[in-house]
Amino acid sequence: MVKTRIAVFVSGGGTNLQALMDAERRGELPSGEIVLVLSNSSKAYALERAKAAGIPTAVYSRKALGSQAAFESAIQTELEAHRVDMIVLAGFLSILSAGFTRRWPRRIINIHPSLIPAFCGKGFYGLRVHEAALQYGVKVTGATVHYVNEIPDGGQIIAQKAVDILPGDTPETLQRRVMEQAEWILLPRAAELVAHRLAEEGERL
Repeated sequence: MVKTRIAVFVSGGGTNLQALMDAERRGELPSGEIVLVLSNSSKAYALERAKAAGIPTAVYSRKALGSQAAFESAIQTELEAHRVDMIVLAGFLSILSAGFTRRWPRRIINIHPSLIPAFCGKGFYGLRVHEAALQYGVKVTGATVHYVNEIPDGGQIIAQKAVDILPGDTPETLQRRVMEQAEWILLPRAAELVAHRLAEEGERL
């Protein structure tokens, strides 16, 4: 079986990218291969993680390119150059257009730090998600991996994992626990599920 070629999109520190790379190194991503790490920020520490692992990197800024269309055209060209089959959004803070996501049907997945449909959609990212969960007073939160479509956090759910909220939690402590107990476990598993399906289908874009 030919492995599914994966691009990981990042904007920040890259802890979920690290979880994916570690899973691949341990043999837990047998159907996939990370062939590109792409960021919208040249300052993203995730790029250093990728370079240390010998994975090619690319940086494209919507602001520098002048428009969403130019930004996505540059990304698409980069993906084609690396013969990418599947995209994993791992803390990528740039919304992709409906036109772009339609070109990648059931081939883009995203990790979100809540149990969708709670605390998701436009404006819910990073610590904001955990702040909202604490303000609302929910007792359980978690993480969700879902397919990406034109609606932010609106695609079909692939996998979820719950995490308890503890007395005295701050947004920062909750964020860390959700990462450790849910995101870093869930994302590699979901990536393997989708990579396996694409490898079995054998359809290249």
